[in-house]
Amino acid sequence: MPELSLLAALLVGFSGGVHCVGMCGGIVTALSLPTGKRQPFAFYLTYNLGRIASYTLAGALAGLLGSAAFLSDALYPLQQALYLLAQLMLILLGLYLAGLNHAVLMLERWGGRLWTRLQPLFGRLLPVRNLRQALAAGALWGWLPCGLVYSVLVAALASGSAADGAALMLAFGLGTLPNLLAMAWLAERIKRVAQDKRVKFVAGMVVAGFGVWGLCRWLGG
Repeated sequence: MPELSLLAALLVGFSGGVHCVGMCGGIVTALSLPTGKRQPFAFYLTYNLGRIASYTLAGALAGLLGSAAFLSDALYPLQQALYLLAQLMLILLGLYLAGLNHAVLMLERWGGRLWTRLQPLFGRLLPVRNLRQALAAGALWGWLPCGLVYSVLVAALASGSAADGAALMLAFGLGTLPNLLAMAWLAERIKRVAQDKRVKFVAGMVVAGFGVWGLCRWLGG
């Protein structure tokens, strides 16, 4: 798997900060202020470790599923279709991050049914009083419907292996970490950087550029 794919996933996670704040704001508030008082930093970190672990697991499962297409030459057209889809999703992600297109957000509707089943389990863990509960709550949080997550999962599916799929989603999760930790601790400086329109535009164009580069390789191959 090209290193650029990992960099693109990291950039998607970081520069999608505004979307993360909008999607996860209520959850972060519920977790961070269970009794009206801010929790120790260890709790915030554990929530996010659980969330990123779920992303990594989902990436591994997607990569494992996609690997079936790489086990037989008879499935070569499917390999090509997955690769093409992954590059197109990168371009759409880049355009979204740059503020030019919102098509990827339609993917969030697909995960609504799963979250409906998980939400009651999440509610039972509140208020979180220990790190074990925090890890479990974070793991459930990782399955919240999110267009950015699903878009990167497409790339994980096309990666052709569980390890590569897990690595992509791990990179994405680590990219989201600064914004969500900053949100919990009200570190405005990091949030301002992630939400700056110029930063988002440049990051979005870089991500879209990775997709265009991948398409050029595909057409040239």
